[in-house]
Amino acid sequence: MKFKFLRSSSLWVFIVVLSVSSGLNAQKKRELIASIDSLKLVIRELQTDLSRAEQREKASQAQAELYEKQASDLKSANATLLKNLNNFAEVSSKNTSALSQTLSSLEAKEGQLRNIVETFSRNDSVIIALLSQAKQTLGATAKLKISSGGLLISGGLNEVFTEEGGLAISDSGTKWLEGIAELAGMYPELNLTVEGLSMTGEISLAARQAAAVMNTLRDSLKIGESRLSSRGRDGNFSEGIDVILHPNYRRFYLETRKEIQN
Repeated sequence: MKFKFLRSSSLWVFIVVLSVSSGLNAQKKRELIASIDSLKLVIRELQTDLSRAEQREKASQAQAELYEKQASDLKSANATLLKNLNNFAEVSSKNTSALSQTLSSLEAKEGQLRNIVETFSRNDSVIIALLSQAKQTLGATAKLKISSGGLLISGGLNEVFTEEGGLAISDSGTKWLEGIAELAGMYPELNLTVEGLSMTGEISLAARQAAAVMNTLRDSLKIGESRLSSRGRDGNFSEGIDVILHPNYRRFYLETRKEIQN
């Protein structure tokens, strides 16, 4: 009986111990599960932070690549700009040199034109002065006219020659030519052109009469041959002898051409 009681007591003790042990295990299990859940939560948060960090890293990397590309493009653009600036500087230098040469050439041409204009002005001044002197030397009745840059002195056939259609110089013609020779002596830079005018179409006769006047100026009145020329021409409704004192057009042309060529 006593043995049965002991066995029964031991059983109850075992059950109690088992129950307490089971309760403790259940509590530890709950705490362990809670810890696991807490760790899982931490892991999820860490994974979320890691994912965000990776996203930021990718964004930063993409931005860095974009900056690198922009820097590369900017470097290339700067190189191109520098090359263009060098080319522009070279072209500008060449253009400046060409412009300087052009300006120098224009200045030279301007100087040449100025000389030509000044020469015309001097010639005009000489002819105007000659006109005033001719009125004093040849008299108030002299037929004078400024024409084509020279002074034209007109004489009738009856005044210059002894007979109509003749070639001999009359006394009045000689006196007229002496006055012209005096003027020519005052202006040795001027040439003389003698024109015989015909209104009947006899140009050859007009030319011979002009030559006769020229020969008188050369032989009798000692005007240099290089300053003299003669010709006959149609005078339309006029006839007679015209003596034109004018600048040396040929010399002026040659000097001007030489200056322009230089």
